[in-house]
Amino acid sequence: MQTLLRLSRLVDRANESIGRLTGWLVLLMVAVGTWNVIGRYAGQAIGIKLSSNAFIETQWYLFSLVFLLGAAYTLKHNEHVRMDVLYSNWSPRRKALADFIGTLLFLVPFCAIALWFVRSPILSSWQIQETSPDPGGLPRYPIKTFVFVSFVLLILQGISEAIKKWAVWMGVRGEDTSSNEENAESVNSQGDGRNG
Repeated sequence: MQTLLRLSRLVDRANESIGRLTGWLVLLMVAVGTWNVIGRYAGQAIGIKLSSNAFIETQWYLFSLVFLLGAAYTLKHNEHVRMDVLYSNWSPRRKALADFIGTLLFLVPFCAIALWFVRSPILSSWQIQETSPDPGGLPRYPIKTFVFVSFVLLILQGISEAIKKWAVWMGVRGEDTSSNEENAESVNSQGDGRNG
């Protein structure tokens, strides 16, 4: 079980890093969106085209990346939408078992099926070097690849969550508080630095 928990921590760290990096894409997306609006109106006022389809599509692509790369990070932090009518009153062990079963019966199979179905269109997009049909648009095949990447990251995070939930159910680990553990590790490492 300890080996599985180490694997879980490795996946958690990877998705935490990807999620934090993805957060910065939000700022970039807002900057590009702001430029698109300012460029359109300022360009019309002075008679020069300051925006383009490439800038508009860049904003769309950034939004897509935030959504696609943020899904596993959101799962890691238990922030996905959930119906808590019954769940909220359950004990931590019962919640862990429900999450474990839900992950194995729904999340992982759904992601695996999605990977199967997106594989062929993504490969086709790469083979034809698909680009936007709009003049001056961007290539489509790189962004489509991130649909596949997203489901891979989601499966890995789902497996990580299943490992942690099983450990809670088996009593190997206390109530799952991933973000609290990270905060405690951060405080401990800061404390070690001050004492050293």
